[in-house]
Amino acid sequence: MPVLLFLIDTSASMNQRTHLGTTYLDIAKGAVETFMKLRGRDPASRGDRYMLVNFEDAPFGIKAGWKESHATFMTELRNLQATGLTTFGQSLRTAFDLLNLNRLVTGIDNYGQGRNPFFLEPAIIIAISDGNKLTGGSGVQDELHLPLTTPLPGSELTKEPFRWDQRLFALVLRIPGNASVEPEPLGGVPPDDSPITPMCEVTGGRSYSVFSQRMLNQCLESLVQKIQSGVVINFEKTGPDPPPLEDAPAEALKSGLQPWHCCHKLIYVRPNPKTGVPIGHWPIPEAFWPDQNSPTLPPRSAHPQVRFSCADAEPMVIDKVPFDKYELEPSPLTQYILERKSPHTCWQVFVSNSAKYSDLGQPFGYLKASTALNCVNLFVMPYNYPVLLPLLDDLIKVHKFKPTLKWRQSFENYLKTMPPYYIGSLRKALRIMGAPNLLAENMEYGLSYSVVSYLKKLSQQTKIEYDRLIASIGKKPAPEPGIKVRWRGGGISLAQRRDFIQQLQSLTGEAPAPTLELNPKEFQGFHLALLNKGLKPQSFRNPYDIPRSHLLDQLSRMRRNLLNTTVCTLRGQDSDQLHSVPIAQMGNYQDFLKSAPQPLRDADPEQPKRLHTFGNPFKLDKKGMMIDEADEFVTGPQNKGKRPGESSNMPGGGPKRRRCMSPLLRLGRAYTPPVTPPASPRHSTDMDLNDGAPEPELIINHLNQNHYSPDTNSDPEVDHPSGPADLQENHTTADPQLLRHKDEEENGVPGSCEPLGGEGGVEMVLMADQTTRFLSPAALKKHIHGETTKVNNELRVLITKEIRKPGRHYEKIFVLLKQIQGTLDTRLIFLQNIIKEAARFKKRVLIEQLENFLEEIHNRSNTMNHVDML
Repeated sequence: MPVLLFLIDTSASMNQRTHLGTTYLDIAKGAVETFMKLRGRDPASRGDRYMLVNFEDAPFGIKAGWKESHATFMTELRNLQATGLTTFGQSLRTAFDLLNLNRLVTGIDNYGQGRNPFFLEPAIIIAISDGNKLTGGSGVQDELHLPLTTPLPGSELTKEPFRWDQRLFALVLRIPGNASVEPEPLGGVPPDDSPITPMCEVTGGRSYSVFSQRMLNQCLESLVQKIQSGVVINFEKTGPDPPPLEDAPAEALKSGLQPWHCCHKLIYVRPNPKTGVPIGHWPIPEAFWPDQNSPTLPPRSAHPQVRFSCADAEPMVIDKVPFDKYELEPSPLTQYILERKSPHTCWQVFVSNSAKYSDLGQPFGYLKASTALNCVNLFVMPYNYPVLLPLLDDLIKVHKFKPTLKWRQSFENYLKTMPPYYIGSLRKALRIMGAPNLLAENMEYGLSYSVVSYLKKLSQQTKIEYDRLIASIGKKPAPEPGIKVRWRGGGISLAQRRDFIQQLQSLTGEAPAPTLELNPKEFQGFHLALLNKGLKPQSFRNPYDIPRSHLLDQLSRMRRNLLNTTVCTLRGQDSDQLHSVPIAQMGNYQDFLKSAPQPLRDADPEQPKRLHTFGNPFKLDKKGMMIDEADEFVTGPQNKGKRPGESSNMPGGGPKRRRCMSPLLRLGRAYTPPVTPPASPRHSTDMDLNDGAPEPELIINHLNQNHYSPDTNSDPEVDHPSGPADLQENHTTADPQLLRHKDEEENGVPGSCEPLGGEGGVEMVLMADQTTRFLSPAALKKHIHGETTKVNNELRVLITKEIRKPGRHYEKIFVLLKQIQGTLDTRLIFLQNIIKEAARFKKRVLIEQLENFLEEIHNRSNTMNHVDML
């Protein structure tokens, strides 16, 4: 995940305008946006992190850091203003500290344990400046100097402020104020001669001298290509030059320092295509031999100094022994190696002082041209691999992983010459080979206890500093109270005297000189007020607050106020001025909502809420909308992702029941298919339970909590021909013993409700959590009718679902049909609709059975006078 940090020059000199009519700061902002668009074409840009730093003092100069979002980055970029000095060195040090803040916590640098190229956090700093003199609080500087003191813990472990995976590129704007008549030179963009250029070259980057918009776009495209995952290494030649080739040109035979003798270039660390993270096995050795008795670590250079010997050697690779392969960036060194056209030989590489008893050290890898002669690769092998690889080859092929005593002695001698921090990598390699027991588990890694404790302490301090810096990003600097007037001593100004007029007369000779009675410490601690740009100017109180460009508008505004006789009070702003918003803030709708007063709550919270869609006020929140019953009948229940036969809650496939708030509406198993068939018609024994006593006139407004009898019809004229019609059609007269008996008959268990009366008396079932409530006849009839319609609609959905299933299993349909509520006409209409639905799917056998069921209902209704229930 590369980090792209933009260092924008916000000094006052960036306000100068070019012949294009825009300032340097505007060009810098546009260059950042253009770069992001060009980078966005690469699919690998999804993991990019953008940071923004300007020339303000730390930490206020950090506008976007590790935690800020892309929107914050763009907002801070647009709000940059060119004020202040060109403090390039201080701002660059702030940028490096921001990048290095988290490295000690994550352990990327791996101090004292070798340099791992596959542990990296590639970062590119893109500085955009005008290349003018470097100004600061101490004056004008000719060279770029970075501050030596920094609040970053552990900065003393590295000599330079940057790391080997961080590069600096500078875009120096040299666009003139007047259009040039001469044509632009074609070709590459030359480097700039400003003090920034040496710093860019030290980090492995470069500077660009931009003279036109075309050259700026060319530089941005080049910078996009520079975003590579890799680390910078210094390659230096050691020993004599290689023998010249037979067909070599005369220029190659020159003696002396050649460009390929010392190269400061990048090696590409390619990420693993499967995981997206680089994978490696062997480190690059440190430039010192670790001492277990040393209390501190020597500081390392940011870029390792790798020396290569031009003596031809055989490349060595053994099966099952891992190695790392890195491609070198094109350079004079790679060009020289490829021109020799010897892909079967290699040059060994060393790190000075890495061995215990040798200044040059032992080889840890080699440089070799590819077979196709299109690139040069750096192979990183185990330390002193010419000794180790033959030993491992004998272990595999000769000893068959059963080492002899002589082999073990040779292996122990090799371990004495190997740096101790290679033990972990060697143990992993031996485990891959299949010989995990060759190294003892208690071998030391080479760092003393004091160094390990110091590194842990630095990690904790860095974490605290990281949290502190993250919390300070985005805060504005506190405004200065004013300019303090310092007493310089000497003569006292006449303006400070109370008798100022008498002093003037004494100077002109009109009056004698008064005696001097002044206190020189009278104005100590006096502050001059600063202009507060955040306050709106009072145009009618102080005319000096009016900008020169707004004088004519202010005069016309004052004229309207003077001639407007209908308004008694003066208005400092007209209607046009109240609604004028800068273009950069026109689309900032979220900040407008935050500053707006809190709206009142909705009178009806069940209504779907309207969203703030900024342009579509008629868009509704679909999550809060209710589904119409007709739509629910057509589409069925919204069980997306489930098969038609599955159900989430009910074993019979019914819809999810909504909790009913009223005790009257707790219908229980009204639309749930029962386990056993419905109860048979009432027997004479059930009807004669209370023949011994007269039946009292009881009005029970509570139904059984767990049962709604399908044998109770709401049609009084058909089901109950005797008795007063207006009473029996609105009230349910229930025999509690009968209700309990039917509960036991359906569920197979005794009813949960116990009788309240004694033997031979009337037993009435009352729910403990219900209070007796008498409804009017019309309200009760309407309530029962609404619940009947709701139950039938849910039954219709279930039956339609069963019809659409393949096969001829229709038993469940007829079980559901027996649960229909309502009058006879309601049931007949319901059944006819089910027959039409079956005709849609051409279920001929089902249609025939439904017609027989309909005919049976007609016959029973005619013979039993509509008393018998379905």
